[in-house]
Amino acid sequence: MHTHHHPHTVSTEQMIGRFGWSILLTGVFAAGEAAAGWWYNSLALLADAGHNFADGAALAVSWYALRMSRRASSHHKTFGYHRASILAALINAVSLIGIALTIFYEGIRRLLQPEPVNGGAMIGVACAAVVVNLLIVVWLRHGGSKDINVRSAVLHMFGDMLFSVGVVVAGFVVLYTGWLQADALISLFIGLFIMVSSWGLLKESIHILMEGTPVGLDVRNLVSTIETVPGVVGVHDLHVWTISSGLPMLTAHIVVENQPLSNSADIIDTVTHRLQDDFGIYHTTFQTECMACASEHLFCTLDPDRVHTHSH
Repeated sequence: MHTHHHPHTVSTEQMIGRFGWSILLTGVFAAGEAAAGWWYNSLALLADAGHNFADGAALAVSWYALRMSRRASSHHKTFGYHRASILAALINAVSLIGIALTIFYEGIRRLLQPEPVNGGAMIGVACAAVVVNLLIVVWLRHGGSKDINVRSAVLHMFGDMLFSVGVVVAGFVVLYTGWLQADALISLFIGLFIMVSSWGLLKESIHILMEGTPVGLDVRNLVSTIETVPGVVGVHDLHVWTISSGLPMLTAHIVVENQPLSNSADIIDTVTHRLQDDFGIYHTTFQTECMACASEHLFCTLDPDRVHTHSH
């Protein structure tokens, strides 16, 4: 028996529009910041501008993924295009790590060979960057905190906002102490933050693409919940995974007591509502089996070289 119900989700129309304006604002500001960094010879400003350009690209990827995820399923894509958002999150996470490595390389070079910078210009441009990035973070975070794609874009912008705060601090240090290495040192600290914060996003994206169990879900507790339903003898061939953020899927064979088919339908209906209420799993597919054909294995071994059959 196949049952599914889709919970209320936040409409993506407004998010798509916000992403569009965020891309434009980020691109314009990054161009101005890069020009200022080159003119005043500030690595921190140039690194921040590079991060901003990467943010613009990340926002564009996320924007495209949001649009793709709204496309209907087809004969070729029976699950639709929900995974586009996971691919976007993966791309964003990898790009963040690449940015961090670039900052490390250039920051170490500047520590060994410091170059003169204009502290006052660093402070002015970076303060403007803080305002722009904070605006975008607040703008995008509202209504999209559960979507890994939106979270990856927000992480990009939050990291850049933090970077800009670091540039302000470095600017004050250079301006009042003349210690030129502060410019590069702040860059290294921010690069480290970007690396650490993006690593979790990378792991989560790969976990979803590898059909991993939804984050935070206790499979043992889920099985115990199913087995407490009257008439259920056991559960096997269980598979639970995530198509995209907020869209978990579950399939399973449920062993029931020998009884009329109508009773089995009632059991499945009860199990379905239990999973919806207790675990937020709304898309489920169950197959009932009699006690005589129950398997001892909870998880099916998926081997393409074997013919996987069940006798019912």
